[in-house]
Amino acid sequence: MASRGDTPPRQRPPLLRRPWRRLSQLLAVGAGLVVGGGLLALVWPAADRASRDSDGTAVSLGPLPNRPITLLVIGTDADRLGASGNGAAPRGPANSDVLLLVRVDPRQPLQVLNLPTELAVQLPGQKAPQALGALYRRGGVALTADVAAELVGLGKGQPDRYLLLTRGALRQLVDAAGGLELSPDRTMRYEDKAQKYKIDLQGGLQLLNGAQVEQMVRFRDPASGEAGRRQRQQQAIGGLTQQLRQPGQLSRLPELVNKLHGSIETNLTDTEALALLAASLGPTKPIRFASLSLAPPSKPDQPLRQLTRDGVMPLWPAP
Repeated sequence: MASRGDTPPRQRPPLLRRPWRRLSQLLAVGAGLVVGGGLLALVWPAADRASRDSDGTAVSLGPLPNRPITLLVIGTDADRLGASGNGAAPRGPANSDVLLLVRVDPRQPLQVLNLPTELAVQLPGQKAPQALGALYRRGGVALTADVAAELVGLGKGQPDRYLLLTRGALRQLVDAAGGLELSPDRTMRYEDKAQKYKIDLQGGLQLLNGAQVEQMVRFRDPASGEAGRRQRQQQAIGGLTQQLRQPGQLSRLPELVNKLHGSIETNLTDTEALALLAASLGPTKPIRFASLSLAPPSKPDQPLRQLTRDGVMPLWPAP
């Protein structure tokens, strides 16, 4: 453990220079943008119906994209789309509890970069830094996507797509998959009477339903803080991917994608969603998780964190 004298020099949060310029462009086209047929054909070639079958493999879901696709996943603390509040503690407008950049490449394992929601960022014209996770409340998907791209140096036009997932959509997805076999690392108990929300989970390997998986990924204990939540989120992502790879599940995925229409917001078409699932679920290699490296807090209970000096790594390390 470092002594007080070893505390690293205070760093300023990254100043993001592009967001307001690109934000106006993104808002102009709207968050519900659907890519036109010409561009879609370049990324996802039309399926050859003669080659399509129902063999129960991931490839049978749809044509694979012919280049890597970057997907921004925003998990909000709202219970449903259009909710005026977050239904969480502290009460207020919806924030992004989870921010992921997912790289789907048919030739490589699925790669997931976790963007810490407590990372301090400073927008142009703003005097004080704010949490990365609060940007969704301020500027929605457009601002969140733009800042994420600026933060890690994504190329022009990226992320290619986005997926907004509410707490209700997470429960629905897990229940539709038949639950997840997961092993919570500890007993988790928490109650917020004002929000009428309770977490009560035992540690150890067990089959969790949608509500229980939500409890696991939302639980925050003082010892591990947000880093512990990110680890449990990764555990849930791995469990869900493993469950959806089962042959009996693959045939049900088109129906599941259709059922989620009212619970998620995305600019993915159904064809694109199934293509990304096919590319994600086909490889047997484990998912490659990474996260931006944060410096230790300079004082106890510090809400915002800074990147380490080498915190922005190469975005997609070579396998």
